Amino acid sequence: MQPIGVFDSGYGGLTVLREITARLPQYDYLYLGDNARAPYGDRDFDTVYAYTLEAVRWLFDQGCHLVILACNTASAKALRSIQQRDLSGIDPQRRVLGVIRPTAEVIGNFTKTGHVGVLGTRGTVGSESYVLEIEKFFPGLRISQEACPGWVSIVEEHLQSEPESLEIVRFHLKQILEQDPKMDTILLACTHYPLLMPLIKQILPEEIQVLTQGPLVADSLVDYLKRHPEMERQCSTGGSIRFFTTGSATDFDAHASDFYGKSVKSVALKGGLSSGI
Repeated sequence: MQPIGVFDSGYGGLTVLREITARLPQYDYLYLGDNARAPYGDRDFDTVYAYTLEAVRWLFDQGCHLVILACNTASAKALRSIQQRDLSGIDPQRRVLGVIRPTAEVIGNFTKTGHVGVLGTRGTVGSESYVLEIEKFFPGLRISQEACPGWVSIVEEHLQSEPESLEIVRFHLKQILEQDPKMDTILLACTHYPLLMPLIKQILPEEIQVLTQGPLVADSLVDYLKRHPEMERQCSTGGSIRFFTTGSATDFDAHASDFYGKSVKSVALKGGLSSGI
């Protein structure tokens, strides 16, 4: 089997996998969550790069020829280095894709005013990756960013119904809107954030649209496989999905359905990413 590998530091990438499998259900997939070392958001570049490269190598060892980093922090801090420095030495025929470029390529098509906002972790916002990538495709776009520490914890600890959570979300939305009154589009640049959509919609004015990455990345993958038939032919088509975690399988399975939309059964890599299946 040559499944498509999907990697995230934890659970958030399941929101991307859900959209990908809805669009492309015929392929085999292998999802890996590095829950034992999550979150990545506040870790430095070198650490995120080392962890992500280790995960990519593990997925390659399981037969994946195409790996998607369904993690904004890993995409921001590790993807370019892996593509430019490591792939040629590992296997130049394999590919690693991220979630930032597919989003940057289309975000300008959604705004009418040319003013957009990006909400993400400290690591993603601090990397300036979205600003740099969006400017390549839409140089006239005005981009505002806001780091939202605490949002991931709200999701993973199931605190969405707490009054304090609503206020934390309200604070950061107020901060980004104050940066640019003409903003009409906001991107949730963290795969955890779609689970906060009810709170976000409760606070934002109706005229501001909110984009999540799952559908954008899924559309991009469909297009990528059409443009690269040599890669598409290597994707096995058994329609299977396997889930792995570096943390507790029990904990992973208990939380995964919130992100994936259905129950999952995962396997814990007790020996870490140095172990096989």
